[in-house]
Amino acid sequence: MSMEIEQTTAAILVQQNRPLVIDEVSLPEHLAVGQVLVEVFFSGICGSQLGEIAGVKGPDPYLPHLLGHEGSGKVLATGPGVDSVIVGDHVVLHWRPGSGIQSVPPRFIWRDQLLNAGFVTTFNKHAVVSENRLTSIPKDYPMEFAALFGCAVTTGIGVVENKAALRMGESVVVVGSGGVGLNVIQGAKLRSASPIVAVDLFDNRVKLALDVGASHGLVNKGASWVTQVRDIVGEDGADVVVDNTGKPEVIGQCIELTKSSGKTILIGVPPKGERTSVNTLPLHFGKVLTGTHGGDGEPGHDIPRLLHLAQADILDLSKLITATYPLSEINEAIEDMRSGKISGRCLVAM
Repeated sequence: MSMEIEQTTAAILVQQNRPLVIDEVSLPEHLAVGQVLVEVFFSGICGSQLGEIAGVKGPDPYLPHLLGHEGSGKVLATGPGVDSVIVGDHVVLHWRPGSGIQSVPPRFIWRDQLLNAGFVTTFNKHAVVSENRLTSIPKDYPMEFAALFGCAVTTGIGVVENKAALRMGESVVVVGSGGVGLNVIQGAKLRSASPIVAVDLFDNRVKLALDVGASHGLVNKGASWVTQVRDIVGEDGADVVVDNTGKPEVIGQCIELTKSSGKTILIGVPPKGERTSVNTLPLHFGKVLTGTHGGDGEPGHDIPRLLHLAQADILDLSKLITATYPLSEINEAIEDMRSGKISGRCLVAM
């Protein structure tokens, strides 16, 4: 199918550890099987993008490329074979695959060279997205909040439901209380966990964590936070400890803080080559150490279900978005996230 829109504005990762380049890019001339053209309204900025820019997984072989995996938008056109969304649908753009076709990645052009893109990108005003990275939502639902279902909400609550399998009255410690961590806290509160302890480097993030459901909040200033957590959850440790930081030394502390029958769940990913030392003996007697892949959920099922909770005011997303920037200021947004100035989820408005 031929494209009516030929160009769009995008924030491009050209070099690691350098600001994104904001420029006009050319869209593919045709939509391939399973591809969907989406007008992006809002994009979240996730820690994963900060990691990509910083190169935490090593040298990036796909530069230059587009970024972003959490957003909301409207379907403008569909390619051959697409039947789960239609033109005019409002959609969540998500990185975990859902139902529908997984298309080939789109090929954009920037300054007469190939510009790589994955199955979904959201740091661009128009995106060519694989059908299985889109989920339709009601047209009357606010698009700012809809963007959060692309990663932050589904990952955070997915960890609670699918990995932690929390039961009422179990204790939870969430280390790193940014966009995903706040949703782990909300999910733990919905499961009647107690206590729910939020730990972060920044006072403003700890305060927000308390506002959305944490019973206790601690600022991580050296190893003393570990002792403070034990004072709250008990000397045996917590039933569930979730790490969002990806810092090896913090991961080690989280494992030690987990009780002998409890679960340590890793969301954050350490930089390439870094290691954590673990005493494996407790793993033979019931302690669980595991990672998670975006909460291990299924977007086509989970997004409508969780969105229903938000519509019923059972899940409160109004406090999670604490800053919104235009696309032209995305580099300022990224720096404000790194510095801790932004306490919750940051959105980019297209």
